[in-house]
Formats: sequence, structure tokens, C-alpha cells
Amino acid sequence: GTLCAPIIQHNLEKFQAVTLTLPVDVCCQVTADTTVLTLGQYMTTAICNQLRAMQDCFVQYVEGDVPPKVQVFHFQPWKSTAIVSVIYPEGKSEEKLESRRRELHSLFCLPLSRPVFRRGNVSLFPEDINQNGYLINPHQYINTQPMKDGQQYLVQGLYSYHHYMQDRFDDNMWGCAYRSLQTLVSWFRFQGYTDKPIPTHREIQQALVDVGDKEPKFVGSRQWIGSMEVSYCLDHLIGVTSRIAFVSEGSELATKGRELAQHFQIQGTPVMIGGGVLAHTILGVDFNEVTGDVKFLILDPHYTGAEDLKVILEKGWCGWKGMDFWDKKAHYNMCLPQRPKVI
Repeated sequence: GTLCAPIIQHNLEKFQAVTLTLPVDVCCQVTADTTVLTLGQYMTTAICNQLRAMQDCFVQYVEGDVPPKVQVFHFQPWKSTAIVSVIYPEGKSEEKLESRRRELHSLFCLPLSRPVFRRGNVSLFPEDINQNGYLINPHQYINTQPMKDGQQYLVQGLYSYHHYMQDRFDDNMWGCAYRSLQTLVSWFRFQGYTDKPIPTHREIQQALVDVGDKEPKFVGSRQWIGSMEVSYCLDHLIGVTSRIAFVSEGSELATKGRELAQHFQIQGTPVMIGGGVLAHTILGVDFNEVTGDVKFLILDPHYTGAEDLKVILEKGWCGWKGMDFWDKKAHYNMCLPQRPKVI
């Protein structure tokens, strides 16, 4: 036949090249008997899927000719065992990503009343928890048996334990309500409702001055605050409203079992309680519907030691308490934060 020589066509044109470093970070859920060969196939598929997702993110959020830097986030929707990986452009506010989150909520048939795919909702792996600096959800390690014929209603999601003497700040004997407030704010951070930092004692005091509750001289003082002040700060600092419940005597807290059970079932937020000169955080209740008996899961901000989970649990700084824990003659106010309806 006819001999043919190869032909090379060379066009001289100007073009723009972009060099990107892609933060590939995949998560594969496998069973214990998965073989190495199968695991490799899973990883390859996951990496390819993530690269396609990054490409989609480039197309959606490109500005001019420069694609955005991207970040990988792993989420575990509440009451789900599945890990969902999502690609977000770096530097975009949560407000600008709302349309993307709505798509994800629709895709996974999730309600539009609470955050699931905000950056603050990111799943914490063991190494992340160890680097946090604060103990995360110490109540999950309690081995106490539930009350006979009772049902436990617990805080939903993650929080960090804040107590006396943390952050190299001496608030012993006066800062318990401040620490309880910090624990409440940490819950809203972990659940993605806010990305604002945990407020310091001074920032809490300044917030109370800003809303008109305290005089300017209050800033820098060692004065106590109570449940009402905690609710003012939650509203002013992170836009969270609260419901206030009270009893005239500590002995009447036994009548609040059903109300608290409903709160943890619907809202799921930790509760700050103040009475006399003490403040605590309630993380749950063990409630008997028939007898009305109730126990309280208490996180105590009066602890002054190191972040030693064993000591904290053994000494009862985080643990279940009966009615004898409360001062029977003291007046108590409870601040019950309400979830904002956002995604």
C-alpha cells in the first residue's frame, strides 16, 4: 500500500496555565473483613469522585480566570452512621454557601431547620479531639447505670468542658456562670450555628455593658453573673434566644423533670442553672414518667484541675446527681437556649 509519513501540526498560541495543589482527603467506610485489594479499589473510586467534585466546585465558584482554592470537609449527619464529604471554596462565608447547603439537605432528605453541612458541623476524628485543648463530651464516658424505669434525655451533639482556672485565668470562686456560658457557646460552635470564638470573661462583661445590663465599671471586675445575664450574652454575642425557667426553692426542681426532658428531646442544648452563689450546666435528665423521679446529668464548672478525664469522672465533676445535690432553700433560675431555625 501507499507509505504514509506522520504529520505533526504545531500551532503557536498564547494560553494561560494554572498550577493547583489539590487537598485530596477522602474517607472510606469499610468492614473489618475488607481485603487490601478491595480497599485499594474503594480508595481509587473515592479519590476520583472527589476530584470530580473539586472540578464542579471550580466551575461554580470561579472568579475571572482564577479557580478558587478548595477545602474538604467530612460530615456525619445527626443519627447517621454515614460520612459525607463536601467540597467548599476557601474564604466564602456561610451565607454565600447557603444555596449549596440547601442542595445537600434536599439530596439527603434532611430538614431545613438545623445546620448539618456548615463548617462548624465537621466530624471530629480522634486526633482532632486530642488537639482541641478542652475535653469534648466527657459525659459519654460515664458508666453509671440508668435509673430504674427511667428514660434518659441528653444533650444532642458536641460541646467542650469549660471550668475554673482554664486559659491561664484565675476565676476561682466567682467565674462559674462565665464558664457555663462558655460551654453553651461551644455547643453552638460545634453544631455550626456560629463561628464566633468562645468569649472571654472580659468579653462577656463588655457584652453586658453593651446591652445596658451593667455599668462600665463592671468590665474587669470579679462579680458574679446569673442565668439572665447568660441569656443576654447568648443573644448579643451569637444571636441565640433563651427561655428562662425558675423555681423558688431547690426542692421544687423535682417538678421540672418533664420540662427538662422535653427540652433535651426537642432543643437538645445544654442548660445553665444558677442558684445561690453557684452555677452549673445540666447536660440531661433521667426521668421516670410514672413516679416523677428525676436525676440530673451535671457538668460542674467549679473544677480547678487539669483536663484529666479519669479524675473528672471519678470525682463527680461530670456525673449524675439526685435531688440532694441542690440547695433545698435556694432560688434557682435556668437558662434554656433555643435552636435558631437555620441551615
